[in-house]
Order: sequence, then C-alpha cells, then structure tokens
Amino acid sequence: MSIDAAAGDMGAALVRGSQVQQLAARVAGCTDRVETVLAGFRQIQLLDWQSAAGRAYRNSVALQESALGRARDRLQDAVSAVNSHARAVAEPCGNPSGRY
Repeated sequence: MSIDAAAGDMGAALVRGSQVQQLAARVAGCTDRVETVLAGFRQIQLLDWQSAAGRAYRNSVALQESALGRARDRLQDAVSAVNSHARAVAEPCGNPSGRY
C-alpha cells in the first residue's frame, strides 16, 4: 500500500472517529436532559397533598421517574459504547486486531 493511500485511510478513520465522538456527545446531551426531567419529577411530588388522589398521583410520578431513571442508565451505557466505538474507528488502519 502506498504512503498516500495509507494516509488517506488514516485520515478517513480519524474523520469517522470524530463523527462518532460527536454522536457520543449528542447522546450525553440527551442524558443531561433526562437528568433535568428527573429533577423536575422530584419537584412535583406534591407531598402536602395527603388525599387518596395525592397518593395515586405520587405513585404515578414515582413509576414514571423509575422508568426514566432506567432509560438514563441505558443512555449512559450507550455513551460508553459509542465512545469505545469512536476510539476503535479512529485507530490506525494497521491495527492487528482488525477494523470494523
């Protein structure tokens, strides 16, 4: 392989790695927005409302908060996976472990 072709391949891999890193940053931004919504759930618990309707409302909010918390955890896992993929994509083409 010529030096020019190898440099072109390496440059393309770096660009792809950068693009994947940008995707990871966008997913991390989604995680931050989920955190904001979770904080909002905590603010709307209406703890002073002691009727049966208040308890039902708090239970409903708690279920939604729990589901959103699990989604946040999955997003955090996705950020890690995308960052790992970005590093793998940006590795030099001569990596003996292979390319994606």
